[in-house]
Amino acid sequence: MKVVKIQFKKVGKKYFFDPKGFDLKNDDKVVVETIRGFELGTVVGDVFDIAEEELIAELKPIIRKATQKDIDDHEKNIAQEPIIIEKTKFYAKKNQLQMKVLGGEYTLDRGKLIIYFEAEGRIDFRQLVKDLAEEFRVRIELRQVGSRDGAKFIGGLGPCGLMMCCVTHIGEFDNVSIKMAKNQNLSLNPQKISGTCGKLLCCIKYENEDYQIARENLPDIGDYVMSNAGNGKVISLDILQKQIRLLSNDDKVIVISDKDIKTIKRRKHYDDISELKGLE
Repeated sequence: MKVVKIQFKKVGKKYFFDPKGFDLKNDDKVVVETIRGFELGTVVGDVFDIAEEELIAELKPIIRKATQKDIDDHEKNIAQEPIIIEKTKFYAKKNQLQMKVLGGEYTLDRGKLIIYFEAEGRIDFRQLVKDLAEEFRVRIELRQVGSRDGAKFIGGLGPCGLMMCCVTHIGEFDNVSIKMAKNQNLSLNPQKISGTCGKLLCCIKYENEDYQIARENLPDIGDYVMSNAGNGKVISLDILQKQIRLLSNDDKVIVISDKDIKTIKRRKHYDDISELKGLE
């Protein structure tokens, strides 16, 4: 099947659409219909073939190439976002709702106004919807998002001092686990391995595969190793250099490489990670 990738935000998820015979190229603007309504999207890459079984949802067709009027209408809708956010915050405060208003956007034909917010737990926003519908005279949809999506809306700097990855290049969030941090011998202090969203840093996943490969045939801390240079308990690892520090039975520190290992006696050990619950 012929498909083309369409993106609706600069750093957002890409969706498959049926090109419907249109001559499309990278960066073309097109109008499509989604579950939210009519939207303006951007073509990413060229039209290509895909096996039907690889599709996870119904393939919708592109309606048309965007006209100048479509592009102008889209820009006018974007210009309304500060007003939408300000009004939503006003009515949320009026209704005593504990919520963080993140953004708002019209569909291309202004048939619906979608407002994104973050909140702890569920909130009753029925009166808020009524107030907003009366204010904007359009169908209102309030959509609650998670803390990672919330950080993506707001933006900012990561602990590395650079713009957050979710703002610059991450379109879809991958699963990040405590195990990945342990694989890389990172500190398990939540303050050091969590981002501004309060969840585990997305960048922990970037090098995880390399560390998994490097750890093959290496012992874990606490294992007992017999080597050509001596025997002892593993007290530290330099995974990328494949160097192991052993504490011998007579309390001497021995530094060996993975090539010196003869036998590894595995020792199961458990770290107290109760304080890390909720980060993943």
